[in-house]
Amino acid sequence: STPQILDLTNHIIAHAIEKYPKHLYTRRENGELPAIISATTENMQSKFIVDRILELREEGVPLNEIAVLFRSSYFSFDLEIELNKANVPYVKFGGIKFIEAAHVKDLLAFLRIASNPKDFVSWYRVLLLHEGIGPKKAQQILDEISLFRFSNESKPEEEIGKKYSERIYNLFKVLNDLYTKHPLPAEKAEIAMEYYEPLFIQKYDDFNKRKKDLEILMNISQNYKSMDSFLSDMALEPPSDSVVDIEGSDKEKEFLTLSTIHSAKGLEWHTVFIIHAVEGFFPSSQSFNSTETLEEERRLMYVAATRAKQNLYISYPMNIFDRYQGVTYSKPSRFIDTITEELAEEWLLEDEY
Repeated sequence: STPQILDLTNHIIAHAIEKYPKHLYTRRENGELPAIISATTENMQSKFIVDRILELREEGVPLNEIAVLFRSSYFSFDLEIELNKANVPYVKFGGIKFIEAAHVKDLLAFLRIASNPKDFVSWYRVLLLHEGIGPKKAQQILDEISLFRFSNESKPEEEIGKKYSERIYNLFKVLNDLYTKHPLPAEKAEIAMEYYEPLFIQKYDDFNKRKKDLEILMNISQNYKSMDSFLSDMALEPPSDSVVDIEGSDKEKEFLTLSTIHSAKGLEWHTVFIIHAVEGFFPSSQSFNSTETLEEERRLMYVAATRAKQNLYISYPMNIFDRYQGVTYSKPSRFIDTITEELAEEWLLEDEY
């Protein structure tokens, strides 16, 4: 790492309550100061990172020499959507890619039907979530839909006879509501989530662990005014080929690295972004009860910052959206709050992103 990066990491560990005999030195020549970036929102943080990665690539830094590190796997979900949109290939360590999670696909299936009533793949997925409906019964219902015997475009009480249970009636009722009302994606997502939640709890034993992913999806839906653009961005598969490999040679394919800090120990990259450095997230609010766990969080920040050889960017959103509390103002992580301008540049991202 450069002297500038080591000065910052030495400062982070110097504030530890349990003192460590660590003070890192380097023989490398001078580099640029690390940067601490305050973004108005999480989505602005994501867009800045994508733009900076593309600039670095233009400057000749290969994608596999760049990493985005985070405390918890779900911190990267908003960024993953922006990377997919920009067609930047990436590999993720320490967690599943957002749009590949089964429960995220479940909730999106409701919204896809609301947008396109003839999306039979989504119909099939949604029908199988219901107890008592197996592949055979689901296929019967799909046949009726394909023959226009009933659809979510009509009022369910006019179309669904006694041969289908109240469960199916309720499903068609919610899909009819989604199709006919609530213009904004976030409003539709809220209605779908309300219906899906009991099915979700029934289907997944580890639903408490997965619930955060669905909350992030709800938060992301707030960034959109149109359901078509929301669903189209959610449908983008993470690119598997590098479109930025201008030379077109047979050299090894390049991938950006997204990784939890735990999975990044022992590795180094030319440029490292540490995201979501927000008090309550990194350090996690669960660590506030004990000095020992708080110190472990500080060591994680130290590990993350020392992964950077040349460039280090630490970013955080100043406003965080939560579907229960709305927009809340966040505080920067205590690990970066005391860093002075001699140790790092401060960048403020406003509405141009």
